[in-house]
Order: sequence, then C-alpha cells, then structure tokens
Amino acid sequence: MPAWQHGLYAITDEHLLGDDARLIDACEAALSAGIALLQYRDKSADEGKRERQARALKALCDQYRTPLIINDDAALAWRLGVGVHLGRSDGSIARARKALGPEAIIGASCQGSLEIAEQAKREGASYVAFGRFYPSTTKPDAPEVDIAVLEQAARLELPRVAIGGVNSDNIGATVAAGADLVALVAAIFASRDPAAAVTTLNGRAGWSA
Repeated sequence: MPAWQHGLYAITDEHLLGDDARLIDACEAALSAGIALLQYRDKSADEGKRERQARALKALCDQYRTPLIINDDAALAWRLGVGVHLGRSDGSIARARKALGPEAIIGASCQGSLEIAEQAKREGASYVAFGRFYPSTTKPDAPEVDIAVLEQAARLELPRVAIGGVNSDNIGATVAAGADLVALVAAIFASRDPAAAVTTLNGRAGWSA
C-alpha cells in the first residue's frame, strides 16, 4: 500500500493561512510532524497567488516526499505535475485522469453517496471522500452524513477519506468506523502549533507519524 493511502490529510485554508509566509511555515510544521497528504485549497480569484503558493508547496512537499493535491483546479495540478481533488461540480474525473495520467492521485467528493463513489471509481478516482460527519467550521452548511457509509464503502476497495469536523476528540471513532485517511483543516491549521496538533491527532487515531 502506498504511504499516502493511510493517515492524516491536511487541507489548507486561505482564511486561516492568509499570507505566503504563514502558509509555508504551517505546512512545513505539519509535514515535519507526519501527514500522508497535503491539499492546497484556496477559493480566491487570485490566480497569480494560487500559482505562486502552489509551486512553493510543491517544492516543500517534494522535500518531505509527501504528495501535494490541488483542490478543484485540474489545470494547475497539470502544470505542477501533482494530484487534484474534485468536488461534485468541479469537473470530470475521467477528463482529469486523461490529462494528469495514470499515476496521478485524483480524489472525489462523494458526500454520503455510495453511488457517486462507485461512479468516481469507474472514472478513475484514486480515493473517495465522505462527509461531513460532525459540525464543521469550514463547511457549516454541508449536510451531515451517517458515518456508517465508511464501512459500507469498503467494497469499493479504494482509500476512504473522512472529512468534516474531525478533531482530536472524534478522530479515534472516525478511524474505527473505517476511515483510511482523515482530512483536517481547522484541527491542524487553526492551531498555534500545527506540528503538535498533528502529533496529537496521529496519537488519537492510533497511527504513528
């Protein structure tokens, strides 16, 4: 099993990590403490900033031998030679697979739907993400999903990502329910010490960094 298929999946947030220096410092702290994947997520319209920051993170991830995933922007992912995560309305997984090649990590948001996850697998997704399972500060209006979907999705034989409100209090139960990867935004990047947060989360999950 590739190392990226198991562990913490850190996702950046432009509101928590506004400037370049803060973004890089926080991501390096998380990487040094032991994460499986890093996703660059920036919903702003500033294409120059997103290109600049993504390239800086690519160099950092290469240093730590951790895959970088770009949220929603397959064109940027192609330019950097990295993976992409696509939401329900963010483009075709099949098209992204054709553009990025067979080795690229391509993730799909499935909310609570096994049917969507099955379609994503047919189109070439590398992992399927379900949630939110708990109250979330990042996506407070997202519908809540029954955590039983993680066990049900085992039949897909793809890594299952749990996202939405996971923190140090509930990560153990989330992993026990079937999550192979746990996606985290605030639990890491709202912390004053992202490295310590990662260490705590890995411990609560029962994973070693």
